Amino acid sequence: MFEYEIKNCQWKTHQDALSMIRRKVFIEEQSVPEDLEWDEFDKKSQHILALNDRDEPIATGRIRSDGHIGRMAVLKEFRNKNIGSAILLALIELAEKNQLQSVYCFAQTSAIGFYLKYGFEVVGEEFMDAGIPHKRMFKNLK
Repeated sequence: MFEYEIKNCQWKTHQDALSMIRRKVFIEEQSVPEDLEWDEFDKKSQHILALNDRDEPIATGRIRSDGHIGRMAVLKEFRNKNIGSAILLALIELAEKNQLQSVYCFAQTSAIGFYLKYGFEVVGEEFMDAGIPHKRMFKNLK
């Protein structure tokens, strides 16, 4: 069984690890323009970081104060090991601790099935973000 650790962190203390994962997944693998990847919300968001058994960063996600879950990324070689699920559940737990009524995300259409498994619902029409089709998804926490 693959072992990993999930930890809560902030951008100011873990920027190198968080940005390395997102650079590899979004900028290099998915060709997201670099100027679209980095935004003012990184410093204001709560982040989750997954580390493998050698303490190397392998996955991340963030949640904004309004419940927007985003920037979920798992390095290619660590996918299909339930790490994305652990990241999402940790983000939902943060939302609940912060007493949010709901969470939402802008899911890449290829990931809609993943979010549906965790009680998210599609709301609205498909839209393009960074050249990738997305749909808005919502989950009520109450």
